[in-house]
Amino acid sequence: MPSADLLLQPSLVLAMWAGGISVGTGVIGWWDIVGRRFFWVMAGTIGLVGAWVVPGAPVLGGIAMGLVLASAFLTKRPEILAASLILGGVLLIAVAAEISGWLIAITGAVALGGVTGEMLLGHWYLVDPRLPRWALKRLDMVAIAALVADGLLLVLAGALEAIGVVGWAWIALLILTIVLMVGVWFSIGEQGYAGVMAATGLSYLAVLTALGATVAGRALIGEVVTQLGKV
Repeated sequence: MPSADLLLQPSLVLAMWAGGISVGTGVIGWWDIVGRRFFWVMAGTIGLVGAWVVPGAPVLGGIAMGLVLASAFLTKRPEILAASLILGGVLLIAVAAEISGWLIAITGAVALGGVTGEMLLGHWYLVDPRLPRWALKRLDMVAIAALVADGLLLVLAGALEAIGVVGWAWIALLILTIVLMVGVWFSIGEQGYAGVMAATGLSYLAVLTALGATVAGRALIGEVVTQLGKV
């Protein structure tokens, strides 16, 4: 199990977050449902989050950022765009895995990436209402499954052994995020423009609560590691 100090590093959450968004954007690129401007926005978002990872992991982080920027601004073929973004995301998740281990890194990345990708793609539906809604539903399902998996994984890792204020906050934030994403699912099913608007608003709130749940959950595991070290 990683040390408590490592689990509480901001670079862990940032690497998972940027990696998850990058992989999710690559999947959207493979679907080939949006124009290039969407990927410019996504590359900027990934860059803002992932840039903070590069100083601590200059090789993997630098290559990942290069792939993300090159795919968004230089590549026109959907399959190359998708492959570059997914590879860049995997490299960022690998940075997180060096800190926390692969399972905790993957579940966190997919949860954060699914929720954030849902929110950003939902905003793009407001730009182009003709886009198919099945893409939002797929991202929503992935996000919900990853949130549940991340919660179960952290429980198995001993998160409930250090239950307290942070523990109850983690449980509340995790449940709230799942409820919000379920609300997104039903909102997408509503006819008309208002349904997507409601889904986008709910997913925006879910990004905030998902970040809180991710940080609190890793903090709990760090507390467990600390307690074990004192035994």
